[in-house]
Amino acid sequence: MKAIRRFTVRPVLPEPLRPLSELARNLRWSWHTETRDLFQAVDPGGWKASGQDPVRLLGAVPATRLAELAGDRRFLRRLAVVAGDLDDYLHGRRWYQQHSAPQGAAGSGSGGDSGEFPSAVAYFSPEFGVTAALPQYSGGLGILAGDHLKAASDLGVPLIGVGLLYRHGYFRQSLSRDGWQQEHYPVLDPNELPLRLLREEDGAPCRIALTLPGGHALHAQIWIAQVGRVPLLMLDSDVEENGPGERNVTDRLYGGGSEHRLLQEMLLGIGGVRAVRAYCRLTGHPAPEVFHTNEGHAGFLGLERIRELGLAPKEGGAGLDFAAALEAVRAGTVFTTHTPVPAGIDRFDRELVARHFGDGAELDGVPVDRILALGRETYPGGDARLFNMAVMGLRLAQRANGVSTLHGSVSRAMFAGLWPGFDPQEVPITSITNGVHAPTWIAPEVLRLGARQIGLGRAEDKLAVGAAERWDAAADIPDADIWELRRELREQLVHEVRRRLHASWRQRGAGAAELGWIDSVLDPDVLTVGFARRVPSYKRLTLMLRDRERLAELLLHPTRPVQIVVAGKAHPADDSGKRLVQELVRFADDPAVRHRIVFLPDYGMGMAQKLYPGCDVWLNNPLRPLEACGTSGMKAALNGCLNLSVLDGWWDEWFEPDFGWAIPTADGSATDEERRDDLEAAALYKLVEERIAPRFYDQGADGLPGRWIEMVRRTLTCLGPKVLAGRMVREYVERLYAPAAQAHRALDADAARELAAWKATVREAWPRVGIDHVEALDQSAAAGTAELGATLSLRVRVTLGTLRPDDVEVQAVAGRVDSDDTIGDADTFPLKPAGGPDLEGRWVYEGPLALDRTGPFGYTVRILPAHRLLASSADLGLVALPTEAVGEGAGVLMR
Repeated sequence: MKAIRRFTVRPVLPEPLRPLSELARNLRWSWHTETRDLFQAVDPGGWKASGQDPVRLLGAVPATRLAELAGDRRFLRRLAVVAGDLDDYLHGRRWYQQHSAPQGAAGSGSGGDSGEFPSAVAYFSPEFGVTAALPQYSGGLGILAGDHLKAASDLGVPLIGVGLLYRHGYFRQSLSRDGWQQEHYPVLDPNELPLRLLREEDGAPCRIALTLPGGHALHAQIWIAQVGRVPLLMLDSDVEENGPGERNVTDRLYGGGSEHRLLQEMLLGIGGVRAVRAYCRLTGHPAPEVFHTNEGHAGFLGLERIRELGLAPKEGGAGLDFAAALEAVRAGTVFTTHTPVPAGIDRFDRELVARHFGDGAELDGVPVDRILALGRETYPGGDARLFNMAVMGLRLAQRANGVSTLHGSVSRAMFAGLWPGFDPQEVPITSITNGVHAPTWIAPEVLRLGARQIGLGRAEDKLAVGAAERWDAAADIPDADIWELRRELREQLVHEVRRRLHASWRQRGAGAAELGWIDSVLDPDVLTVGFARRVPSYKRLTLMLRDRERLAELLLHPTRPVQIVVAGKAHPADDSGKRLVQELVRFADDPAVRHRIVFLPDYGMGMAQKLYPGCDVWLNNPLRPLEACGTSGMKAALNGCLNLSVLDGWWDEWFEPDFGWAIPTADGSATDEERRDDLEAAALYKLVEERIAPRFYDQGADGLPGRWIEMVRRTLTCLGPKVLAGRMVREYVERLYAPAAQAHRALDADAARELAAWKATVREAWPRVGIDHVEALDQSAAAGTAELGATLSLRVRVTLGTLRPDDVEVQAVAGRVDSDDTIGDADTFPLKPAGGPDLEGRWVYEGPLALDRTGPFGYTVRILPAHRLLASSADLGLVALPTEAVGEGAGVLMR
């Protein structure tokens, strides 16, 4: 019989063991070795059976064992030390508190002129990969978000995470007998997870609600996962107040149709802001000054904040109109895009959005036409029928960034249509390269090796803060120690692979008598290559299979064999991705090679933490430039694994031959897809065959592969410090959060009204702004040549219409020019007004232009809006340029 209701019966911990409860409920245990070791000591067998989840462990440990531990003085001393360490971690001054300047001070630590750090930051993401014990992630976006929270905690950044609690999480993956991906959605009970409910002062669960069309409502409760110092608020719609449809809004991650996804994103954005307000009200946590939107899924948070600011003063709002509220919201908002292709962006039918924000629905009082305008694709090729979440995210944020240097460039080009008249490099989207949380991803054996050099405390600090340029201590580790470590980690991976492969084949229907061959799968002394990630087509899971005979030769080489471990999930709706998985699985099932190549189903954090350290080479072969960042290779590098990758994402900016190998790309415009894949696969085989495998197996008289070990050492010394999430979060604080907080403080109600009114004036007047005449007061330049080091004196006559010089900036833009007179690597030079307007209302601007480089050189001039509260001169997307008939144009030749 089945139970009609399920609940969890928890043991009552003896008083001496009560600190175990707090240790289990704070997810710091997921990256703190001493805490995990303590829970393992509670019940080693139960620790393994629980999947290394302290909450599940404490729910199952026998009462007799608890009583025994309560009288074990040695265990209680360990417990007191670990509990005291957590208390110090939660309440001590960390990097953020040590570098934040007092309010009103001129600078703040290494941020220079960034001003006081924000009192709090709200960080919104649709998924968070904090630990396998809280399966609320699907891939890189969620893992990045989890690492962001953990690094913020280590640094002491007062972050509040905001997401959804999916009752089925993301799917679990298994394989059919013929290798087809199968999905399973286990039901998650929040009471069995490391969570607690946010409750009102009277003990009742705190609720937030959204208004839906037709008089319905969407209610949600708020679960809290404590990630070190950072609370993660997770909204859950599975509450009794909701009807069946509304209860299922948070059923699963990235599931359902268009309206289902829209409701999820409304709950995340709008409901998330309301959850933050409730949390701050009930706990006294400082209200966020900065709101960070991790990808466009949470973009509706800006609309809720506009609604808040538009409330009448008697309701606690500032009473701002839409335009002024928009400016105030933009000032304190940061938007991070992770998407390198338009197809990866959420887009909804405009009518669907209009229905959910129309009369009697959500955000009543916020004009629906203004909402729709925020998501309108107004650029060439845009679809007027669709509402674009990334476009809205960019319009609601004063600061935006991509997640690697290359991805920043790709994003500026992709969204350049929102800033017409500006070259892509001037589009106001910067980049902060992702990082990974080293304490989560570094193997304990690697940490211990570093601790032997500099001590455990210093090693942990360097991993968490990420402030060092180099880890020079790695240079002193003996070759033999490095090679012994690499073999130990490889051997651990071999045992893990065999265990998982056996379980997978049993799920596929194989009998135990069929599986004796698994005992000889992989070899701890063979060069091991790893490949694990999501399986969209652009990541090219099966590129390694382009020439199967050649791949088999590499795997079965008599003296320099290679073995490959592969894992990855295709989206449940992506049959083409599932076919790629099946193709790889069928190749790996071949008895001739199955001891050298394996596919492991159900890729997740638990598997990844064993996979990255155990591989010698990490393979990444996406279509360039479609990998926004690709952090799996960073996690591998932290463990001394060398990267073999296309120059895409983070590898494009940090690749050096000391760290690994770059796969050449066949990205010429005349190369079709099939030939491109053939060429790049051939380059991959050649690298492995001629450079990688020989170096791994080339041992000196001491029996050690010295050149390989030196690459491992260089990876740890020079690349390790760069890939840290601590470095990444510090960059967010100094380059985005602190300036956003400063802008937020500057945009009080009066300033927001002023800025909105000024923008309206400028937009109305801009059609009458123009450049009438440009001349260079230098005869040699007029003749087409000039000397290096010379200075041109420019004079420009402009029409400003009803605007004043204080409303604009007139610039000269100069640099080298190509054969089409396009200026590249441009510098700008401000020009100043020379006197008042003439009788026709035109202004003359003058200024010098330094000729500081040789070769073909050109210049032009332009007019931009200018205001003290603008974060970028491209903010309004307005620019006035000379017509072809004006002035001398570009192309002054220098020698």
